[in-house]
Amino acid sequence: MTSYISHTSVDCRDAFALSEWWKQVLDYVDDPEDPNAAGHEECLIQSPDGEHRVLFIEVPEGKQVKNRIHFDLRPSSGNQAEELARLLGLGATELEDRRDSYGPGTGWVVLADPEGNEFCILRSLAERREPTVT
Repeated sequence: MTSYISHTSVDCRDAFALSEWWKQVLDYVDDPEDPNAAGHEECLIQSPDGEHRVLFIEVPEGKQVKNRIHFDLRPSSGNQAEELARLLGLGATELEDRRDSYGPGTGWVVLADPEGNEFCILRSLAERREPTVT
């Protein structure tokens, strides 16, 4: 017998606002059986195919330290720089630029969502397949 991850939960101050922000980032949707609304203390979003879900749960405590678990995002189209610009335009905050940390064309950028939860933007699969110029 094994288990599988039903959904990833994110503690937050404003479940609706943060779920709406992440819907833009991930191109996710509300559960059609239980749409989110302002004032809901729990808001679930899911991939369009319903295979991956993220649940935002309001808690009274604010974020205090670095996340122990975080999302690593990979652009589904375009490249890392384009996706970084898009996410910053949506309100993400850049925390650390780790591009080229392990040689040219490697690495990631650490960002924070509007409530300070860290996540990373990786290079696209196309960028990973490109030969590295030295």
